[in-house]
Amino acid sequence: MNRVLIAEDLYLLRDGLVHLLQAHGFEVVGAVESGPELLKGLLELRPDVSIVDVRLPPTFTDEGLQAALAARKQVPGLPILVLSQHVEQLYARELLADGSGAIGYLLKDRVFNAEQFIDAVRRVAAGGTAMDPEVIAKLLASNARLEPLAALTPREREVLEAMAEGRSNAAISQRLYLSESAVAKHTASIFAKLGLAPSDDDNRRVLAVLAYLNSR
Repeated sequence: MNRVLIAEDLYLLRDGLVHLLQAHGFEVVGAVESGPELLKGLLELRPDVSIVDVRLPPTFTDEGLQAALAARKQVPGLPILVLSQHVEQLYARELLADGSGAIGYLLKDRVFNAEQFIDAVRRVAAGGTAMDPEVIAKLLASNARLEPLAALTPREREVLEAMAEGRSNAAISQRLYLSESAVAKHTASIFAKLGLAPSDDDNRRVLAVLAYLNSR
């Protein structure tokens, strides 16, 4: 049973998250509403995964993110799933900068899709990456001027976006209506064009791609 810490200042959403997670077999070890409480909880409770709102009291700017980053500096790889109202590229880049994995960034709208949300929580708790498709699209678009990325074909860009969301080759195959062998060929081409060594480990593959995008 995964132990979860929730940081959300809106009571209804915080309470809803507690009930949703408990209904899917998670143990909620804490539900806090401010940055200082979050940092204390992360360091003292060491949860298997934390669900963190970017904007928390007292400043309502980036308290949640800063608490998460501070905790991960002390406990590298501490699993964090960030929830945000909007796509904020700077925050996504900061989270991905250390390349250690166990990171997620979802828009709050995704919470209303229980299956998708719970899958993301479990993926991050397991050390993987769960990135909102809109976040990935913005990161890719902002890096379009980079020569290696510009060299990708439209289909390779679709495969890269799906990879960065944390999808396996089988999942990409189903999503894009391609054979798994075709996905493997696209993946090999992507890594070659980006100068990244291919890996059978899907999470490491995603982190390598995101680390490259973050290096801008």
